[in-house]
Amino acid sequence: MEPVLLNGEWTDSSATESFQASNPANGEALPAEFPVSPRAEIEQAIAAADAAFQVVRSWPGERFAAFLGAFADAIEARTDALVETANLETALPVSPRLRDGELPRTTNQLRQAAAAAREGTWAHATIDSAANVRSVLGPVGPVSVFGPNNFPFAFNSIAGGDFAAAVAAGNPVVAKGHSSHPGTTKLFAEAAHEAAQATDMPPGFVQLLYRTSHADGELLVAHPKIGASGYTGSRSAGLVLKKAADAAGKPIYLELSSINPVFILPGTLEERAAAVVDEFVGSCLMGTGQFCTNPGLVVLPAGPSGDEFVAAVKAKFEEAPAGTLLGEGVRRSFLAGVKTIREAGAELVTGGDSADATRVACQNTILKTTAAKFVADPETLQTEAFGNGTLFVLAENVDEMVAVAEALEGNLTGCLYSDTGGLDDDAYDRVAPAVRQQVGRLLNDKMPTGVAVTAAMNHGGPFPATGHPGFTAVGVPASLVRFGMLQCYDNVRPHRLPPLLQDANPGGLAWRLVDGNWTKDDVPA
Repeated sequence: MEPVLLNGEWTDSSATESFQASNPANGEALPAEFPVSPRAEIEQAIAAADAAFQVVRSWPGERFAAFLGAFADAIEARTDALVETANLETALPVSPRLRDGELPRTTNQLRQAAAAAREGTWAHATIDSAANVRSVLGPVGPVSVFGPNNFPFAFNSIAGGDFAAAVAAGNPVVAKGHSSHPGTTKLFAEAAHEAAQATDMPPGFVQLLYRTSHADGELLVAHPKIGASGYTGSRSAGLVLKKAADAAGKPIYLELSSINPVFILPGTLEERAAAVVDEFVGSCLMGTGQFCTNPGLVVLPAGPSGDEFVAAVKAKFEEAPAGTLLGEGVRRSFLAGVKTIREAGAELVTGGDSADATRVACQNTILKTTAAKFVADPETLQTEAFGNGTLFVLAENVDEMVAVAEALEGNLTGCLYSDTGGLDDDAYDRVAPAVRQQVGRLLNDKMPTGVAVTAAMNHGGPFPATGHPGFTAVGVPASLVRFGMLQCYDNVRPHRLPPLLQDANPGGLAWRLVDGNWTKDDVPA
């Protein structure tokens, strides 16, 4: 059985249960066995993380930046092994997905987080010199991170965005890996351990558990020594963890589910229907639809133009090969979602079944319904079918489009396509405000699949897209704020203040709010 990373050492687990990953491309189990950590190991990891926190909680951002930079370098040195292992465990293509796309994104966001930690503006240092009251975001304490199955690199529990943000904010991390890609996660943990040793981090600063029982996962997010948690995954499992964390008064930041509605306004179909068909098919089937921003709901005009659009997408879905899904659990969930949507009255246009007996795959799937039916049962018809499928909703008029938008649950993204000559402007002005309230990121004339790692990006949204609409899981420095606590100092002697709150701005790097003005200058004498 593979060892766990506990308190700075690769340690044989005391687990009595184990599991294996499988290759979705052929359904075969991979040889390595990984432990299901018992409660004693979880307690040991949390105790070690707390001990590390006692050491690092007053460290400057430069120390965490050094670790993150060294970690990015160590990851790049393992590129071939990471790409090969992730391909075996997820069937995601080596190129362009893993080697050319997701791995560079992962190291890029680690380096962005390092830059934010070094500079310090993320901490929102605020100084009221007359009252001698000063505040700053400081580290919240050990953070537990739960990674998803669909991004083995960029959202990995010990290398992805939540991990980078938690560390940049000054917190130790207890990573709980995903069972779909444990070998990939172990390679990341080896790189993190190497970087931690090279930068003199305390032993419990980065730790890895591959799997726990459901009850012990609840313990991990609710433990008194845990400061906060980050989770990306299914709505059902996330809500169980949220209930446990909420009961203990612990913050948990969740990314749960999203169908990412696309509204195609009437003028678009007259102007460039064929081009939008191509954009939609590429977006919906990219990565076999296994993106959290995959367009799973399309609202478009009823009538001949809408029917022609659906028919054109159907033809391309049937021509395109069915991609490989991430695992058997994803296939079961996808088929169950399709079944639920059909039982709610949606018509199956194409697909709807497994595609291959030798690999984990489902047919490219289209369902359709009317706006009236959608508004009558929006909860069921918004069931997420995570994978290579979508639901078309045909609206008789703009009023029905607005009604659909108002019936939406919270989503990560929402998109509106409109005529470039302005013919849809009135319709846009009616539909867009309703969509805007239900999504974290609003797009125009662009499919939502990509998530740029930029400072202005919001990869968040109203529930159930996430657990809180005010935070993002992507975008530095905003993503760091989740793992900070507001620390106020009232009449504290100057030499006892954190460096960012002293009169002299350390290095002159951070923007600070001094007496109501943003500045990099020192506090005036």
